[in-house]
Amino acid sequence: MEEYKYHYKYPHPSVTTDNVIFGFDGSTVKVLLIERSGEPYKGCWAFPGGFLEMDESADEGAKRELMEETGLATPFVKQFHTFSAPDRDPRERVLTIAYYSLVHTSEVKGMDDAARAEWFSLDDVPKLAFDHAEILRMAREELNKDFRLGGKDLESLTEDFTKEELLKIEKAIQSK
Repeated sequence: MEEYKYHYKYPHPSVTTDNVIFGFDGSTVKVLLIERSGEPYKGCWAFPGGFLEMDESADEGAKRELMEETGLATPFVKQFHTFSAPDRDPRERVLTIAYYSLVHTSEVKGMDDAARAEWFSLDDVPKLAFDHAEILRMAREELNKDFRLGGKDLESLTEDFTKEELLKIEKAIQSK
């Protein structure tokens, strides 16, 4: 690793991104999860995500991790919260920048450090690793808020959907 001329002597956290990808299959809203292939939480379900590389922005890292772990590419992810509880990751002090997106469901596969990737109904989400249940709760709240307020972010998230599909999605997200 390159030695930097200026650096802090104080400990500092690592940074990850996590992607809450909501998918619409024509009738229901689902969420994309990966099964972790390594510790911690080996065999548990989590959101696609991982550690930022030193030469990328958080947005770039979120999209890269999504592609590496599931094969899914999305042109738009919306940053909605930074999770920073000191004990959220048993490996070390890790902050995660959380994103969400809304896409049509498509074929996904577990790649890189994901054993599997699958779409789950919002009514049947398995127990999640880390603090991902809280991340999912907040992502749903943010998507609800976007639907209520409209605006440019919602337009970016929903440009590939018909008005009828958007009504179904809004109803499904709000009823949970």
